[in-house]
Amino acid sequence: QVQLVSSGGGLVQAGGSLRLSCAASGRTFSPNTMGWYRQAPGKQRRLVATITSDRSTDYADSVKGRFTISRDNAKSAVYLQMNSLKPEDTAVYYCYYYPGNYWGQGTQVTVSS
Repeated sequence: QVQLVSSGGGLVQAGGSLRLSCAASGRTFSPNTMGWYRQAPGKQRRLVATITSDRSTDYADSVKGRFTISRDNAKSAVYLQMNSLKPEDTAVYYCYYYPGNYWGQGTQVTVSS
């Protein structure tokens, strides 16, 4: 089992920034992919960004140029720097770990206009 603990959400005005963090523990794998998905009220959970052990990244088109994903392999941690936030970025953000398809507990991000 892999446990994921995320933090860093909150309330911010449009144009502001937030940084999410997620740490994995337990029976982790190498190589692996970590990332972030988000789910807005009444909508499906969708990819935000992922990063592999060798730091290959993938981003949703809606966040390209504004969000940056990074990781610290020594800490089994992944980070999401979110800049130029928009009200449509409001959602619960979930940390993700593969292999095994593990999910963190979710952290709320609210962007006010």
